[in-house]
Amino acid sequence: MANYITVSQLNNYLKRKFEADPHLGYVYLKGEISNFKLHSRGHLYFSLKDETSIISAIMFATSASTLNFEPKEGTKVFVEGKVTVYENTGKYQIVVSKMQPDGIGELYIAYEKLKKELEAQGLFKKEHKKPIPKYPRRIGVITAPTGAAIRDILSTIKRRFPVAETILFPALVQGETAKYSVTENIKLAENYELDVLIVGRGGGSIEDLWAFNEEIVARAIYECTIPVISAVGHEVDFTIADFVADLRAPTPTGAAEMAVPNMADVISLIENYKIRLQNSISKKIELNSKRLEALKNAYVLKNPTAFYEVKEQNLSGLIDKLENFIKNKIELSNSRLAKVRESYVLKNPLSFYEKDREKILLLETRLKSSIGNINKDKSKHYELLLNKLELLNPLGILKKGYSVVSSDNKVISDYKSVKKGDKIDIRLSSGYILAEVKESKEK
Repeated sequence: MANYITVSQLNNYLKRKFEADPHLGYVYLKGEISNFKLHSRGHLYFSLKDETSIISAIMFATSASTLNFEPKEGTKVFVEGKVTVYENTGKYQIVVSKMQPDGIGELYIAYEKLKKELEAQGLFKKEHKKPIPKYPRRIGVITAPTGAAIRDILSTIKRRFPVAETILFPALVQGETAKYSVTENIKLAENYELDVLIVGRGGGSIEDLWAFNEEIVARAIYECTIPVISAVGHEVDFTIADFVADLRAPTPTGAAEMAVPNMADVISLIENYKIRLQNSISKKIELNSKRLEALKNAYVLKNPTAFYEVKEQNLSGLIDKLENFIKNKIELSNSRLAKVRESYVLKNPLSFYEKDREKILLLETRLKSSIGNINKDKSKHYELLLNKLELLNPLGILKKGYSVVSSDNKVISDYKSVKKGDKIDIRLSSGYILAEVKESKEK
């Protein structure tokens, strides 16, 4: 009879075989992440695929915590780990211990990381953007001295706005040292009194454009006092420099078009202003001519004395009013003066004195009487208080034959306070008696 085994036994056997194989104990794979899932406990479940094959993968939370990037669907990665069998399903899988982004994917992750950091620090905010002047006199260009980018920029500026002066700051725009070259030229441009600065290069791969994704270049653009137009790559290319710059152009040619106006448009605008100015001046002349004609036909100019006569008549009327006012004022004052002169007071000045003198004498008599009465009342009150104080005086009772007995300056009120042989003081109304206790007992 055949020896049947369970599925679990088979899967367990295969698991041990996989784990015993030295070629599967630690493998290095590269591929693209698909079916990605982040477990609530921190484990990563995903598949790793290439053009024709796929393998299941798991990265436990302890290993996933060491990642310096965020894996997601479509990310190309390098992984290290061991191949094993998951007994519950019988499927083989790779248990990943290390993972890192592959090539361009790594650059993209670095790009996204720096972009988030600078955005959080406020380098992309609109309130920091400087306006681009409409009619620049001097334009700076930071790019490679040869190539299509500089040719397109210079030819576009010359065609659109030839009156502007253009200054080239030749820089390396590709390679390890490109970021330093671009940064140094941005700082150098500050010394040339520029109205606007174009920074960029022609198209290329993400590696070619990487100098404009460097933090040192981004901060140089942000700190530049000159309005900056970024012109990096093609319209679909976006770099960190584009977000920090005051204006982003889709191409170097587009940057030149944004930096200067079209001379034909400027000439057309000037012609429009000229026509409007001429019309405005013509209307102004016409209006003033009508006003001048009206002044020429004015009644005052034709009859200048009439205006004077009207003013003379008004003046005469005012003089008459003033004279009448002064006359009435004098008459009123004279009348008041006559009344004062005829008054009883002026004719009999002593009568008021005699009348008030009698009042003063009467008040004086009343005052003296009131003061006498007050003094009597106060004296009686004083004597009454004095008698009360005498009654309350503890020494007053001594005059009646009483005495105060004390020992060591303490009044003795109880026979128990002294004993035979104690010295005591007996105070009388007229002096003291020093005595010695022969006996002390209860009454």
